[in-house]
Amino acid sequence: MDWETILLDNWHVKFVCIVLIVAAYIDGKELRVPNWITFPMVLSGLVYSTWVGGLQGLGDGLWGMTVGLLTLLPLYAVGGMGAGDVKLMAGIGAWLGAAVTWWAFVATVVVGAVMAIIMVLSRKAWDKHYGQFLLIAAEWMTIKDPRKLSAIAAERKPRMFLLPYGIPICIGSIGYFLYAGMIY
Repeated sequence: MDWETILLDNWHVKFVCIVLIVAAYIDGKELRVPNWITFPMVLSGLVYSTWVGGLQGLGDGLWGMTVGLLTLLPLYAVGGMGAGDVKLMAGIGAWLGAAVTWWAFVATVVVGAVMAIIMVLSRKAWDKHYGQFLLIAAEWMTIKDPRKLSAIAAERKPRMFLLPYGIPICIGSIGYFLYAGMIY
């Protein structure tokens, strides 16, 4: 394989990987994924999908974007996720479609769970965080108003150990792309 083939084959997936790496780096430093990354990612993904597939491609990009939004939007609605993370998943969907976005999300959940457990164990704070987990789970089971859950999460946030979720999105998604043979 020559360099041109390596660089140009599935270039759109490689582009998404680069954006995810930049977003993860920023999220790791600032605990946020900025709009200057997410909005252009979503819009350029919709343009790309339309370019390669016409109106059907636009529909596929919009459906992928919607799946990306829906994967993390419930957590965002109750204060457990940042809006940048949600928009980052929407950008993956706009570029790569609904099915890829769903499986990237599944991989992201696994990576995020493993990272959270490692972070808690490394701080030797298992009991504290397990208690927090049980409290949050009980709140989700008993409080049905997302606004109230969000207010409780906002009040609790300064005392919580936060996971910059752009990192699991990056690792899980790129891991899935490699597994699926989308990058070579």
